[in-house]
Amino acid sequence: MSGQTSRLRLYLLRFAYLGNFVGLGLTVWPEIISHTGAWDPVKGAAFSFWAALSALSGFGIRYPLKMLPLLLLQLLYKSIWLIAVYLPLRSAGQSTGLTKAMVIGVVVDLIVIPWPYVVAHYVKPRGDQWR
Repeated sequence: MSGQTSRLRLYLLRFAYLGNFVGLGLTVWPEIISHTGAWDPVKGAAFSFWAALSALSGFGIRYPLKMLPLLLLQLLYKSIWLIAVYLPLRSAGQSTGLTKAMVIGVVVDLIVIPWPYVVAHYVKPRGDQWR
């Protein structure tokens, strides 16, 4: 399975998963553990998503290609955020501290994701049977 993906690319993937595992983990899990009172539902959903992403990224360190959908999900949600949230804010003359992290995340994902592997394993093959 990994014969089509270079060892360097596998280590780049592992580094991205490690960044999610440690970076998100150190930010999100203490907030979840020490939080008191009721969560705002949207903020609670965001923190829950990031906690799950950080935890599952631990598997990506060991299985970088099998966990590739995590990075694709991350690329997609950050790209959507930049288009749907950042651009309107920018047009209104406002900003947010998340912009830099989102842009860096998109750039890193675009670089580390092995696109030939994605095409060969997710785009070209026939889909699973419906029945």
